[in-house]
Amino acid sequence: MVETLSVQALNRATLARQLLLRREGIPVTEAVSRLCGMQAQEPKPPFLGLWARLDGFQASDLHAALQDRSLVRATMMRATLHLMTGADYTAFRTAMQPMLDGALRVLGDRAKGLDLQKVVPAARALLDEGPRTFNEVRALLQERFPEVNDRALGYAVRLCVPLVMLPTQDRWGFPRAAQFTLAGGWLGSEPSAGAAVEELMLRYLAAYGPASAADAQTWSGLAATGEALERLRPSLRVFADDRGRELFDLPDAPRPGEDVPAPARFLPEFDSLVLAHADRRRVIADAHRPSLTTKNLRVRAVFLWDGLARGIWDTEYKRKVATLRMRPFEPLPQTAVDELTVEGEALLRFLEPDAKQTVVTVET
Repeated sequence: MVETLSVQALNRATLARQLLLRREGIPVTEAVSRLCGMQAQEPKPPFLGLWARLDGFQASDLHAALQDRSLVRATMMRATLHLMTGADYTAFRTAMQPMLDGALRVLGDRAKGLDLQKVVPAARALLDEGPRTFNEVRALLQERFPEVNDRALGYAVRLCVPLVMLPTQDRWGFPRAAQFTLAGGWLGSEPSAGAAVEELMLRYLAAYGPASAADAQTWSGLAATGEALERLRPSLRVFADDRGRELFDLPDAPRPGEDVPAPARFLPEFDSLVLAHADRRRVIADAHRPSLTTKNLRVRAVFLWDGLARGIWDTEYKRKVATLRMRPFEPLPQTAVDELTVEGEALLRFLEPDAKQTVVTVET
């Protein structure tokens, strides 16, 4: 008989794998590997996400890993920018290509005249000459392909040419207009020829399981997740959720008890925890899920209490006063406010080390 896992059990299992039941004293590269990447649509969130997960994390730790190329920021899952280990990028970039090819459909009529057989080699040649910003890439390609929409040219290059962003000494690792370079040159080897979808699914389960095929597809954007999990079925454990849906997991992955304490945590914008499942009740109640994204599709920063997203938060820094504002989805018990205030003050000290005062507020 298949064992059923409650929403609470799934919550604790996922938090354990996401380094959110306790801060871990491990290097940043190992942490990003265990997380199977961190969404990095903007450069700042991974710094905050690692601070929430690692004991003694310093911004310099992530800077160093970016500079020594053990971590890269590049287009990966769901055609969005992710922070990945160089090894994982090389191993899994080819697996992403079918999804990235499909993402070109959003161009619609703007893709008129776009010939990838010509544009991709031309872009590679330009980037072989040296790193360039995408404004530069678009402008140079437009000279060669004047009949093609410049935004379509740039988007095609983002999706069809393996690229990484060049890190700098900017506070959060990258400037607003970052340069890109060919991944093979930066990492010393081209992406692996094999798609490695099955290995990617094992890594997904290690970071986010137990999970369904639909969950894996939501996280990756790949259509082939169900087929890959079927091939892996003999080596996996199979569970059911409270709605009878089939969940896959690694046999020896952590599945702590439902009553294991979950500490207060602040997660940054775009954190993969809130994006990695089709059914997100293990992290956020369905009623609150619409509050996660803005009209322009920004994924808001959330705070966790007792393992669940209980509201959104932001910060402000004025006149040496650092303020963190919590906006709960529902009224919080005083115990939650107290725990979140302590964690929030620590976060403000990390974010604004020169602040003379830190303030955490709860807005209703």
